[in-house]
Amino acid sequence: MTNNDILRRIRFTFDFSDKQMIALFKEAELDVTRGEVSDWLKKDDDPAYKNCTDKQIATFLNGFINQRRGKKEGVQPEPEKTVNNNIILRKLKIALDLKNEEVLELLELAEFRLGKHELSAFFRKPDHKHFRECKDQILRNFLHGMQIKFHVAEK
Repeated sequence: MTNNDILRRIRFTFDFSDKQMIALFKEAELDVTRGEVSDWLKKDDDPAYKNCTDKQIATFLNGFINQRRGKKEGVQPEPEKTVNNNIILRKLKIALDLKNEEVLELLELAEFRLGKHELSAFFRKPDHKHFRECKDQILRNFLHGMQIKFHVAEK
């Protein structure tokens, strides 16, 4: 999955306007324009499409955490320069204040089954012997489960 796909899915799930998207970046202390947001949300084959970088998606997710959970006191966390599905899954879990059981429930909403131990492996440090890389299929199903639960619930 690309960062742009993830951005589009989160926007659709929570029905964010351009103004709200800009505000989420601002929550993590990054000023973006409506044009930039619009270009990131375009389909891949659109000539105006612009790639959303790892640092930009990490900043957006930090802003999403700040908006949903409140800003931490003091210096804001520095956005990661490179992200992977494990980091994205962790940030969404934090932003939505989900426990592992709730993450598994979201996956089940998308008709995807995963064990508790498999899930916990995604949140371990990469050098841990039980660390497991979160594949696109799992992140895609998690985002689909989020859409099923939150797209209706937020309205």
